[in-house]
Amino acid sequence: MKRFILLLLLICAPVLKAQKDTLKAALPEIVVSATRVPTSSIQLASSFTLFSHSEIVNSQKLNVIDLLREAPGLSVTQAGGMGTMSNVFIRGANPYHTLVILDGAVVNDPSTPSGAFDFSSLTTDNIERIEIVRGPQSTLYGSDAIAGIINIFTQRPAEGFKVRLNAETGSNNLYKGDLSALGSLGKLGYSLSYLKLKTDGVSAASSKYGNTEKDGFENNVFTANLNYSVLENITAGLIYRYTKSNGGLDQNEKLGDDPNFTMNFEENLVRGSVRGEFYKGKWEWEAGIANVRKITHIDDGKDTAHPDMSSTSFTNGTRTKLDWLNTLNLIENNKITIGFETETERANSNYFSESMWGPYNTEFAEQSLRTTGLFAQDQFSYAGRFFGTAGVRYDKNERFGGEFTFRIAPAYVINSTGTKLKATYGTGFKAPSLYYLFDPMYGNRDLKPEKSEGWDAGIEQFLFNYRLSLGVTYFRINFDDMFGMDKNYKTINVAKARTEGIEFTVYYNAEKFKVNANYTYTNAVDKSTASAEYGLPLIRRPKHKAVLEIDYAPMADLNINSSVVYTGAREDKDFSAYPAARVTLPDYTLFNIAASYKISRFFSVNASLENVFDKYYEDVLYYGTLGRNFTVGVSINY
Repeated sequence: MKRFILLLLLICAPVLKAQKDTLKAALPEIVVSATRVPTSSIQLASSFTLFSHSEIVNSQKLNVIDLLREAPGLSVTQAGGMGTMSNVFIRGANPYHTLVILDGAVVNDPSTPSGAFDFSSLTTDNIERIEIVRGPQSTLYGSDAIAGIINIFTQRPAEGFKVRLNAETGSNNLYKGDLSALGSLGKLGYSLSYLKLKTDGVSAASSKYGNTEKDGFENNVFTANLNYSVLENITAGLIYRYTKSNGGLDQNEKLGDDPNFTMNFEENLVRGSVRGEFYKGKWEWEAGIANVRKITHIDDGKDTAHPDMSSTSFTNGTRTKLDWLNTLNLIENNKITIGFETETERANSNYFSESMWGPYNTEFAEQSLRTTGLFAQDQFSYAGRFFGTAGVRYDKNERFGGEFTFRIAPAYVINSTGTKLKATYGTGFKAPSLYYLFDPMYGNRDLKPEKSEGWDAGIEQFLFNYRLSLGVTYFRINFDDMFGMDKNYKTINVAKARTEGIEFTVYYNAEKFKVNANYTYTNAVDKSTASAEYGLPLIRRPKHKAVLEIDYAPMADLNINSSVVYTGAREDKDFSAYPAARVTLPDYTLFNIAASYKISRFFSVNASLENVFDKYYEDVLYYGTLGRNFTVGVSINY
């Protein structure tokens, strides 16, 4: 406790001095994801979080999952150190209830049983901004956006020419190098980047129980973002991103050390688009086609600890999507959005193992599924005080037929007091994955989609010319027809759940410092009346989470970023036992600090220290996490 108070005093001290800075009117943030068109944040009823480029750089987080840990309404789990499975829970929902979009392409994995996105290989380099919208978003985004979306944008082309070289080293023999260049050549704009990261890591199976073998990680990422001005009002774009990583894994038990357990991952993302503007901006449109392919190979060879066991698995998933978005500015104070999307998922896999019971082999032959959606939304305003969106969507799936969703989101601003009242109500759905439908052992071709019904209501108070923002929001999401197992282990629509809670946010933006504080209370419970766990908490969701982050620039060339992240106790299950027994994982608090200094116009240095007090904790039972770790680096910008 003394160390906690001391560190809080150290990181809060700049605040007292900076209070003397002259306050200037803050420009409202522009958000795209909540309405699919650029919208001032003051007009939005949606609960959202935005990580800007400067905030990402100043935090010095290497991985996106560590950045998301600090967002309100989100909790994260990581099954080991860097490069191990990393999931996000929005407002207590399952990880596969979150749609993840990268540069306009959906990156949820169709080859996994649930279709969730694994953040293990997603680093923060070259990311321009991240937008998170909480609550059902299926009206604009279709399946998987049943609890919210995470929309990630990499750096876009820019005027002129800029190049950046960054090199870092740190704990666990970590090194990282990334090179990026962006600029323009006539009508062609470009943004190119390459990253290589490698670390010895820590044991994925927690060292607390005597596991010592380190599970390393290596990651290579190349990104190209191009646009070409075809005509004055028409622009073509092309995005390509290639990721290749490999790392060590361990078994999910106390003595889980496994030196021959490895995972190799490869992802190819390509998206082409054409954007146009006609009739003096009254009609704006964008047509795009994206293809994302993920290949995963997991190998577990025999070793002294497992002399009779070995296995290998291969999964191949592809998602191809065609979309057309139109924005009509025909009626004063109304912005109408009409969109069409059609998406095909494909996947196949193979698993082979050997043990004392003999060889075992199962194959999931390639299956595909198409979903086509049409949606419309009206974004309107009245008298500069009342703002709102209302939208409807219809999706047609080859297996379960049609699904209708809708959403309304009004907001009212009292300009004289700087007060915003907001509320949203919407429905969402999650289509069954290819695995749940077609797996020869567990699949069920008659599955219906999971459904959600969610609403929230809150108030935001703005002070000091919008420099200070105070907010509180109550939320509730009901989930129905969730996927579960019958007595023969076939997947059926049987489960129900409810999540509800409160999000408190404080954001202060002064000339030299920013303060971001948030607290989330989440109560996520099983509501399946036929289940033995009816009324019990859903596992791995903390009821309490709190964050305090301060970004301070005492001089033009120096920046200091510090954060405190508290994660409350949560329940998990010991899946190494049968039946799996419930356990409680203790709460924990992480302290982090980072600093950067610009030595000259072209040269800067940076350093960070994560988990300052070397706190031991587990996000997932029996899996390790990083203790105290540091990085130091240099950057050359031209």
